[in-house]
Amino acid sequence: MKIAILSRNPELYSTRRLVEAAERRGHEAQVVNVLRCYMDITSTKPAIYHAEQKLQGFDAVIPRIGASVTFYGLAVLRQFEMMDVYPLNESVAIGRARDKLRSQQLLARAGVGLPVTGFAHTADDIKSLINLVGGPPLIIKLLEGTQGKGVILAETHQAAESVIDAFRKLDANFLVQEYVSEAGGSDIRCFVIGGRVVAAMKRTAKEGEFRSNLHRGGTGSLTELSPEEQDTAVQAAETMGLNVAGVDIVRSARGPLVLEVNSSPGLRGIEAITETDIAGMIIEFIESNAGNHGTFIRGRG
Repeated sequence: MKIAILSRNPELYSTRRLVEAAERRGHEAQVVNVLRCYMDITSTKPAIYHAEQKLQGFDAVIPRIGASVTFYGLAVLRQFEMMDVYPLNESVAIGRARDKLRSQQLLARAGVGLPVTGFAHTADDIKSLINLVGGPPLIIKLLEGTQGKGVILAETHQAAESVIDAFRKLDANFLVQEYVSEAGGSDIRCFVIGGRVVAAMKRTAKEGEFRSNLHRGGTGSLTELSPEEQDTAVQAAETMGLNVAGVDIVRSARGPLVLEVNSSPGLRGIEAITETDIAGMIIEFIESNAGNHGTFIRGRG
């Protein structure tokens, strides 16, 4: 097979691992920078050009689209879909997962466990919004944030009101969410491929930090998932319509709660900690499914 990997940096660990895994299994892999693509959008012969060269003959595409280029990256991915190239994750599903508000609404409708979350428009609603999620400490998340950026822990009413007021003045959209204290600054990254959790690790925030992201100094360790946690991770990925996803959950007194569903989860930390060839599993999944070609929109909304 000929596989396109949409990534702006061929030297990134995840990109390199996917190329290596594809080539090891006898496939041709080409890294394509979405920002260097331009498209011929027609009803009869849609085409993509990359660095003045026409992209053709691809059987599958693996989107590794950074959050900062979501709009253009999804446009390029949709063009591949129009050309009947099999996408590891479809553009519609990635768009759902990247929209924090929409993803929370879809997960709630599907009955997936979530932290209590509030969203409002006017400054007059600040006190009610804070009370809705149980009061401080609470989490405030920018809708456009990613990898722990734009996520703030407010430990008092005054701090929460100040942050919300500042975001309002910047005309920024955000969510207010309960802080799950019993999680102890830890969460679980579940890596889902094809409706199955293939690896999981516990991430613990460094001292003085509440965000457990590894690139922010958090540490990872092996963990065993309960059947309920596995079901929750799989249901969250399927609700988004994602074949491959990193589902972040916290362990609470009322069961597993989903924090986020990541459509382009990194491979470095979880491969190292679990000693699992996740890149190889992704290529195996493509081998089993790319022959069908075409796309279909999973889930609702």
